[in-house]
Amino acid sequence: MNGYDRRHFLTSAISASAFSVAVPWLQPSATAAGQPRQRIKVGQIGIGHNHASAKMATFRKLADQYEVVGVVEPDSEWRKKRGHDPAYRDLSWMTEEQLLNTKGLTVVAVETDVRDLVPTAARCIDAGMHLHLDKPGGESLAPFKQLLDQAGRRNLAVQMGYMYRNNPAVQFCLRAVSEGWLGQVFEVHSVMSLQQPLAYRQWLAQFRGGTMYIFGCHLIDLVVRMLGKPDRVTPFQRQTQPEVKLYDNGLAVLEYPRATATIRTAALEVEGYRRRQLVVCGDEGTIDIRPLETFDTGPAQPLKLRLALSKPRDSYKKGYQEVVFPPMRGRYDEQLLELARIVRGEIANPYPLAHELMVQETLLAAIDHPRVNSTQ
Repeated sequence: MNGYDRRHFLTSAISASAFSVAVPWLQPSATAAGQPRQRIKVGQIGIGHNHASAKMATFRKLADQYEVVGVVEPDSEWRKKRGHDPAYRDLSWMTEEQLLNTKGLTVVAVETDVRDLVPTAARCIDAGMHLHLDKPGGESLAPFKQLLDQAGRRNLAVQMGYMYRNNPAVQFCLRAVSEGWLGQVFEVHSVMSLQQPLAYRQWLAQFRGGTMYIFGCHLIDLVVRMLGKPDRVTPFQRQTQPEVKLYDNGLAVLEYPRATATIRTAALEVEGYRRRQLVVCGDEGTIDIRPLETFDTGPAQPLKLRLALSKPRDSYKKGYQEVVFPPMRGRYDEQLLELARIVRGEIANPYPLAHELMVQETLLAAIDHPRVNSTQ
């Protein structure tokens, strides 16, 4: 693994994530002395990311953990489009300089438009802030690596906004792989697609990787967590609609010594949200999560996966069975609660900087294709 110990990473990362049960939000959150914790001061830079308002709403919902001090958005167009969202009601609008100089500020959520994520995050690291950095980590590796290196030197946390990490069905899968329930993994198949309107497709066209860059990164994160850095990545990009020069139908094949993993993304699939999936097959078992989440039609529903085992594991029997998890409280709750524990030093970051770099390297390999709007 190019000097990287995959077994050590998987073992330490899974244990650090406190995956003692599949539903971590049922765990108590009191301090050792039983006293309320001091709230973490957090601010948000940018409202242009598609996850921005929901992240802010989650920080505010977790008021026992976080004190939101303000939000930054220098772009007047974004303020007009999204500044009236209820998530920002009654918050202080600040300049970046004002926010970063706020006394006691500890965490910054970087939720800018995608192209501004990494340079904004770098300034926050320079100011000594822990980060929640939304995805992806840029179309060039060097700036992202520099950001991670600087965070490492300053002992600052960088939590990437890959939302499936704290999904209980996904955590169950990660645990099963780490503990060998599935035996030797030989196949991973993953899909993340939607049917996107023309305006969104036009926005996507600015990125050379199209849907693979924006959506496939979530799946690559999970595959790298399970299998490590691939030996080889082969991208297959297709442009299917003539009105927009966009790679809207993507496939990446990740090769490992004993396994292959496929990442599929598209902006064309009718009801694609319900077919988002992660399937992991080993010589002693299979896990099939489909859909990956249940937030598309209103309040979250219970999550389910199908588990097949060649022999009993813990309380699970041989053969196929359905495993059901309680509805998640929110899409981002557990990730931001985890961030609070990391910042307080209660747990190690389950996704260390080395992992984030491997994910970004793999993502860039998966979009390694000439731009569709270049002269060919």
